Amino acid sequence: MADLLKKPFGTHGKVHQITPESAGWRYVGFGLYRLRPGETVSEATGGNEVILVMVEGKAQFSAAGQDWGELGERMNVFEKTPPHCLYVPNDAAWEAMATTDCTIAVCAAPGHSGHPARRIGPDGITLTERGKGVNTRYINNIAMENEDYCDSLLVTEVFTPDGHWSSYPSHRHDEDDFPNITYLEETYYHRLNPAQGFGIQRVYTEDGTLDETMAVSDGDVVCVPRGHHPCGAPYGFEMYYLNVMAGPLRKWRFIPDPAVKWIMDRDA
Repeated sequence: MADLLKKPFGTHGKVHQITPESAGWRYVGFGLYRLRPGETVSEATGGNEVILVMVEGKAQFSAAGQDWGELGERMNVFEKTPPHCLYVPNDAAWEAMATTDCTIAVCAAPGHSGHPARRIGPDGITLTERGKGVNTRYINNIAMENEDYCDSLLVTEVFTPDGHWSSYPSHRHDEDDFPNITYLEETYYHRLNPAQGFGIQRVYTEDGTLDETMAVSDGDVVCVPRGHHPCGAPYGFEMYYLNVMAGPLRKWRFIPDPAVKWIMDRDA
C-alpha cells in the first residue's frame, strides 16, 4: 500500500512535516504548527520559498528582516473568510509568535529569484463558486499562476459542502508536457466540520498501478505524487482542504480521467 495518508504526529507544536525526501518526490513541502498564545516558532527557508497560511487564529510575524505585525482573522476555518498569508522568499527566515490559539500552515517549494516578502490576502482573495449540483465547491485562491511573485508554489483553499464531491471530475497533472498537461506534486491538508467526521479521497492511475482510497480524518494530509485524486464529503460533514502544488513549471494544466470526461464536457 502506498504511504499517501499522513496522520498528525501530535495535537500541539509541529504536527506535520512533509519534505520532498520523506514524500519520495522533488518539489512540495508542507508543515503545520498548532500553537498556544505566547508560543513562538521560527524557520529558515534555505533553498525554498514558502507561503505561511493562517488557517485559524492570529500571530505576530517577522520575516525577511521586516516586522509584519499581527496576521489572522478567522478563528475557525469554516468561517470561510479569506485567509491572511505571508510569502517569504528563499534564503530568508521567518518567526511567528501566537497571540491566540492558532494553526499555521507552511507551504514550501523550490525558490531561486529572491522575490520580496509580501502579504497575501485577505484583500484580493474572494470566495468563488466552482462546479454544478453536488459537484459545487467554494475556492479561496491564495497564489495561483496569474500571480507572479512565486517561483514554484501554487496554493489554494477549497470548501466542499456536505454530500458534495471535489477535485472532480477526476483529473491528473503528472506529466511534463505543457501546454497539454503539467507535472505538479500536490498535498491536501484536510479539515472536517464537525471534526469527528471523515471524508474520502481516492488517488489512482488509469492503469491501476496506483489505486488507494483513504478515509481522511480532521487534520490529515494526503500526498498525491501522480494520478487522479477526487474527494468526497459525506452527508453531514463539510470538508476543507488546503492544496499545495509545485513542479518544474508553475502552470496548472490537467487531463481528466477518460471514464468521467463526459461529465466535464456536459457541464462546460
